[in-house]
Amino acid sequence: MSDIDQSKMPLLEHLIELRNRLLWCFAALAVAFGICFYFAQPIYGWLVQPLKNVGQNKLIYTDIFEAFFVQVKVGLFAAMMLSFPVFATQIWRFVAPGLYRNEKKAFLPFLLMTPLLFALGAALAYYGAMPVALKFLLGFQGDVGGITQEALPGVGNYLSFSTKFIFGFGVAFQLPVLLMLLERAGIVTRAQLISGRRYAIVGAFAIAAVLTPPDVVSQLLLAIPLCLLYELAIIAIWFTQRKRDKAEETEEVATTA
Repeated sequence: MSDIDQSKMPLLEHLIELRNRLLWCFAALAVAFGICFYFAQPIYGWLVQPLKNVGQNKLIYTDIFEAFFVQVKVGLFAAMMLSFPVFATQIWRFVAPGLYRNEKKAFLPFLLMTPLLFALGAALAYYGAMPVALKFLLGFQGDVGGITQEALPGVGNYLSFSTKFIFGFGVAFQLPVLLMLLERAGIVTRAQLISGRRYAIVGAFAIAAVLTPPDVVSQLLLAIPLCLLYELAIIAIWFTQRKRDKAEETEEVATTA
């Protein structure tokens, strides 16, 4: 009986450590939310700049609680971005003890690339895709059969639109990291990725249809970068394969010498 209890101890210790890591993550999110909720209005003011730049100077809300809940959502969205380094650090500290030294060296660059690629995708969404999409979508204003057609976006509607773009592009830009990790784990090969290019293109448009608003322009603005990122991942895998092959050759020469 004591042997069985002792065998359960490592699992129990891992579960306790996981709980502690999750508590640190939730604590960081709570602190970040408090800060971001205080600055929710300036943050939302920054989010609406693409709308302002295309000539739309009015946002409305028809539900009496809508403006308040928009502030809460803005605070939570910004808090998730702000607390991501804490989440990543806790994940690394939980996983790292179980990795070999060479595995740590392989995994750490991917962990560091994740926030950089997310920021790059979010920046492309904010400065590139959103202005183009808004210009297209607001271009339907004007006279229609003698009646003035005017766009009056709601505060909640615009928040959903902007966060979908920013989050969707940020997540989509993780594609190279995901593919390189799969290749590193031996799940896929570069040859398989090349042969599956046509399916990847279809998948890119399917992902864009889910992560962006339901208009063709928005979907194209995400699907095209996804296809380019897929090709970039194939090139990056080629470079990493060459580097690994050279390292293995050097190691073989050192062992035989």
